[in-house]
Amino acid sequence: MNSPYPERLYYADPYLTRFEAHVVESLTWEGHPAVVLDRTAFYPTGGGQPSDCGALDAVAVVGVEVRESDGAILHLLAGEPPTGRVVGQVDWARRFDHMQQHTGQHLLSAACERLLDAATISFHLGAESSTIDLAVPRLDPTALEPVEEEVNRIIWENRPVTARFVSPEELARLPLRRPPQVSGPVRVVEVADFECSPCGGTHVTRSGEIGLLKVLRLEYRGQETRVEFVCGGRALRDYRRKQQVLLSAAATLTVGYWDLPDALMRLQEELKETRHELRLAQEQALQETATRLLETATPAGPLRLVWAVFDGRASAELRALAQKVVVHPDTVALLASVGNERVHLCAARAEGLTVDAAALLRVVCAALDGKGGGQPPLAQGSAPPTPRQRVEEALRSALSSLSP
Repeated sequence: MNSPYPERLYYADPYLTRFEAHVVESLTWEGHPAVVLDRTAFYPTGGGQPSDCGALDAVAVVGVEVRESDGAILHLLAGEPPTGRVVGQVDWARRFDHMQQHTGQHLLSAACERLLDAATISFHLGAESSTIDLAVPRLDPTALEPVEEEVNRIIWENRPVTARFVSPEELARLPLRRPPQVSGPVRVVEVADFECSPCGGTHVTRSGEIGLLKVLRLEYRGQETRVEFVCGGRALRDYRRKQQVLLSAAATLTVGYWDLPDALMRLQEELKETRHELRLAQEQALQETATRLLETATPAGPLRLVWAVFDGRASAELRALAQKVVVHPDTVALLASVGNERVHLCAARAEGLTVDAAALLRVVCAALDGKGGGQPPLAQGSAPPTPRQRVEEALRSALSSLSP
């Protein structure tokens, strides 16, 4: 049976990359100049597969779309549209990559259904990798290993792959993996004795041209599982990148790549121990700083006022230091840290005092054009970068209100 779209040359020959045609319409589409041809070898976006790219004469084709109103194929251009007779040139590297990925997807979906009883809901052919969404909520990653083995077995057997339009009578007799999604004549892609599905995409003619399929990872999405994979040249590039990372990491750690898991485990344990020791050292340093601050506290009637301006202390560190200071009875702390981006501020009071730390902080913020908030026992804020002397004056001025 003939194709209902005889101008779509890729249906008859997906390996055709150069063709002649005539421009029958010029227009603007999605901000690009565009043309409609009387025949084309450019595959338009559809069925989860991106469009071909290439050139018409010397003008780059940056995308190909189907106009829903009449089914016309629009060739989106990067420059002034040509007229009359044109020569089209399809980017073969992109076309063949898409053929490898799409045919590989058919095999992967068929194997998932055969071995896991997991039907494919959707397919997306991305720029770096491709995905299928399976109608199962969760799969163990090891469940995909026999699927991957089965797919690559079919690839290496170099089975014939055919694509053709079939009559309704023949369609009814075919062992379709899924029903057609379109009305009218249906194009069927079949991998001998393994897979048979309606599809309008471009495909290789022998499974061996796929080269290899590798599952990269699983992503769980509610009631579905997304499987990310690569085929052919993409699989080679993925292996090359990962090998480079592996060998570089092994060289950095001066071990063989086969020893990397043990080496990384040792590093994790050492890092965990180092972090614990660092926390203890930081805690001790804060305690020593709090002790020194208390030794310089200013008496103010029944209160002891502690204030200080530091360089580069983080907000959380300033808070922890203030809390250590006010563990001691009758103590009020007002601390600041000057940095390149912000001035951090913290006010705190010892338990049992009626001093309002939040009100104290508001006084400082007003003087430094800052902002902040908190509760009477503890408040924090920040201000724009300010000279250290001005910050010191703001702290002293705020604390002067507590002096008898």
